[in-house]
Amino acid sequence: MDNNEIKIPKRVLSSLLSSLAAGVVPRSGAPYIAMGRQDEVNAVLDDLAVIADGGAGMRFIIGKYGSGKSFLLQLIRGYAIDRGFVTADADLSPERRFSGSKGTGRATFCELIRNLACKSSPDGAALPVILTKWLSALQSDAVAAGFSPDGDGFSQYVEKKLFEVVRSLEAQVGGFDFALVLSRYYRAYKAGDELKMSACLRWLRAEYTTKTEARAALGVSSIIDDDNWYDFIKLYAVFFRAAGYRGLVVMIDECVNLYKIPNRISRENNYEKILSMFNDALQNKAEGLELLLGGTPQFLEDSRRGLYSYEALKSRLYDSRFADSEFKNLIGPVIRLRRLSDDELYALIVRLGKLHAQYYGYTPRITQKEQEQFLKLCLSRAGADTMITPREIIRDYISLLNILMQNPDAEASALISGGAVKLAHGPDPDGGDVPAQETPSNGYDRSKYDFTSEDIQI
Repeated sequence: MDNNEIKIPKRVLSSLLSSLAAGVVPRSGAPYIAMGRQDEVNAVLDDLAVIADGGAGMRFIIGKYGSGKSFLLQLIRGYAIDRGFVTADADLSPERRFSGSKGTGRATFCELIRNLACKSSPDGAALPVILTKWLSALQSDAVAAGFSPDGDGFSQYVEKKLFEVVRSLEAQVGGFDFALVLSRYYRAYKAGDELKMSACLRWLRAEYTTKTEARAALGVSSIIDDDNWYDFIKLYAVFFRAAGYRGLVVMIDECVNLYKIPNRISRENNYEKILSMFNDALQNKAEGLELLLGGTPQFLEDSRRGLYSYEALKSRLYDSRFADSEFKNLIGPVIRLRRLSDDELYALIVRLGKLHAQYYGYTPRITQKEQEQFLKLCLSRAGADTMITPREIIRDYISLLNILMQNPDAEASALISGGAVKLAHGPDPDGGDVPAQETPSNGYDRSKYDFTSEDIQI
């Protein structure tokens, strides 16, 4: 390993490689293997510049399973946190939806707040950190204004600044009770009342299931539930900006679970909620809020069960008559993930090899020619020119590296040509395995990615 290379923390590398080997998107370390998505990232970063000025935005990240939707969302999550935004992410499931009964909407909100992250708490559970930082900032402002922490005017000044923020929230839907809970939290914080602070956090996390319980604990008349959870997401965005952050970025993945809802009325209720969110974003009714939804092409395009089955959404999201798969358009609400080029896939496996060797502390035993041989095998399958996904290649390649590291007598070329490393592709639609062809579907230029040790420097 070159001494000039920047060492990646072992904890991050461990999580990164373990996640990739299992076909799971890593929550940390994504920038170290980011290849070929810079245009998409830049498009969302342009949105964040608008969000920082108090605007709103909404994007649909559309791609096949394994194409990199979740990876792109996690990559954007890291960029947003570094730029002073608060982020929240969640995966939809049969128990977590946009609209529904039996707490499915509230469950989505709870998951978003559980995964709330900021620069000082990038791994989630950031709500107490954000509140403490906000109150500490108010106290610092009081000291800067010349008030002594032991003087009478100190608390009055802090409360005055706090209620300026609180009053700005009261005009929002649900804002009165939200502001009341923040006031209760400050008084409990000042008095050191951990029990009351915990009760306030429970309300803010939507952990109260009945209004009676919330009224007894905090004296508020409402709770966050299936019907109003999105209104409170908008409230949080306003509050975070008042607390010194640039805005809130909400990332909701696995939206294909809405496409899978068998009941038409329930499915359309969820699509109606998406329409409401889309209208709010495009009409700037959600200050400081960016919404990113990840889903498959079926979720978007299926005319019977997808978003296109809901006419109001289809008219807003349908591709222009001038759109063509040959040309990209990253300004509209839908970002379609293209297949990574062969050059980008080659760069990806080179990077993975370096990271694998760095983590396990060994000298790589796979040559450049063998890396090309591996990629050629992956690309030689029928349909690989359009259907191959990074997830398939990453899992296969890490499996190959693991075998080589643990078996000194193994040779990479023999493993690849002999088929010892089973490719992760599924069977063809007719039930048989797709035979490998002798030549790749489209070539790649090795000279463009002739890496040295300096290339791994992030």
